Amino acid sequence: MKLIVGLGNPGRAYIDSRHNIGFLTIKSLARRYRIALERDSGTFSLTGRSRIDGQKVILALPLTFMNLSGSCIELLLKKYKISPDKLLVICDDLDLELGRLKIRPFGSSGGHRGLQSIISALGIQDFCRLRVGIGRPHKDTAAAAYVLSAFTNKEKKQIKEIIARASDCCRFWVKRGIVESMNTFNKSLPAGRQGAIKDE
Repeated sequence: MKLIVGLGNPGRAYIDSRHNIGFLTIKSLARRYRIALERDSGTFSLTGRSRIDGQKVILALPLTFMNLSGSCIELLLKKYKISPDKLLVICDDLDLELGRLKIRPFGSSGGHRGLQSIISALGIQDFCRLRVGIGRPHKDTAAAAYVLSAFTNKEKKQIKEIIARASDCCRFWVKRGIVESMNTFNKSLPAGRQGAIKDE
């Protein structure tokens, strides 16, 4: 069993914010594989279970707000008896240009409070994370305000493709593992959906 968690903030006010790109990716995967996301008792999350390319997978959206994501993920791992090496966390990244993906098997939080919450709750840094670039704000805009802002109309034209590629990366991780995922997706921005696995 593998667990894929998208980080974000619950509530209508945050639906289309940059900080919620993890939520958007999970919702895209849920639509793609027709997985219903429902409240999961005792975990403060919405989850859905299914198979992706024959592998058992749980998709999850924490309802604890970004800075407390770790408590939710700790409960999910315990409830479903999943080890951290079977966990993939999806989050936004200010230091990557819009649409750039970076998947890694471990690492520090890089200042991301959601990741820091998970590291603190689990006591380890060794879990896979997929960072989705949202770009840096203008020098006159505070980072905290920027991540909670909505994408511009120009950016929204790119978001659908960015989310689709992030979803492809998640599927690739499930089917091929972290090493091949890094080799395929940790490149400069592609011209198209390179790395997408054709349905078999």
